[in-house]
Amino acid sequence: MPTKLPKYYRVKRQLLDLTGAMDAGSPVPPERELARRYQTSRTTVRQALAELVIEGRLLRMQGKGTFVAKPKVAQVLELASYTEGMRAHGLHPQTKILDIGYVTTDEQLAALLGIRAGGRALRIHRLRLADGEPMSIDTSHLPARRFPGLRKQLQRHRSLYEALRAGYGIQLAEAEETIETVLADPHDARLLGVDPGLPLLLLSRHALDVTGEPVEWAQSWYRGDRYKFVTRLRR
Repeated sequence: MPTKLPKYYRVKRQLLDLTGAMDAGSPVPPERELARRYQTSRTTVRQALAELVIEGRLLRMQGKGTFVAKPKVAQVLELASYTEGMRAHGLHPQTKILDIGYVTTDEQLAALLGIRAGGRALRIHRLRLADGEPMSIDTSHLPARRFPGLRKQLQRHRSLYEALRAGYGIQLAEAEETIETVLADPHDARLLGVDPGLPLLLLSRHALDVTGEPVEWAQSWYRGDRYKFVTRLRR
């Protein structure tokens, strides 16, 4: 016997048909109007809209309403900087340094950076934007002794990887990267301009140079409603 579809799911499919014919940035009709159109309750409409927002098909702006979202950025998984990736999509990348300073490493971080526990690492906390829209939050750790003056180099170069190439002759060769999902906490949600609890894609990257020496341990929290990742598999 076929399973009966929940009410909200039927409304969700109807909303997909409706918004699929609308341009990105177009306002979605108010809940009251949608409830009347689909002959259901506003609660049911609200649940359908909430799922579409989480999936990145709709964008909710507090105090303004709900709008058809832009297509997700399809980011190729490769050893490239955020700046390079956004430029490849024809988007204007921007980076705001939220905090930069030295931290004392614990055993785990020290092992990732190839330094002794208790040694210093440079921690760079950044907000990434594309065409003015917040996209991700990044935290990078690099061995401080290996890259003296890196804070000044970052004032000259928009990209960390550009600064490493230009200032220290560092050529990244490989990285191990893991991807998992987390939920936006209130602090990250405020920085990214999204609702708390929105799914984020957490990428953790351990990058090495051509000699096999550790260069960076980084974690990036990407908006799940604006990003999808692409990779090529070969046998």
